[in-house]
Amino acid sequence: MRQSRWVEFLVGAVMLLFVGCSESPQTGENQEIEEPGKQTYTRFCFSCHASGLGGAPRTGDAAAWAPRLEKGLEKMLEGVIRGLPPGMPARGMCLQCSDQELENVMTYMLKRSK
Repeated sequence: MRQSRWVEFLVGAVMLLFVGCSESPQTGENQEIEEPGKQTYTRFCFSCHASGLGGAPRTGDAAAWAPRLEKGLEKMLEGVIRGLPPGMPARGMCLQCSDQELENVMTYMLKRSK
């Protein structure tokens, strides 16, 4: 791995430790009900998928998501659950997220990437 990619990976890993290690947000009575996946995306996925950190496909970049979509949604979800080296950690660092919550996040990002 080139040195710059290695540094990018390390910076991403450190960011994930600080951003991704919090509990799932709870929806209060007075909060508006949001689209499924939005809060989890904001808490756990945004830091990499908004910037492309560590090679993450950017939310909104249809070309970056196309090869992943060719594999099918089920295979994509399997990759999210187990992680995809070198940059995608298992469950996107949302270790308390259910498989359904992860699927909701994936759907949320894909809707914005058409």
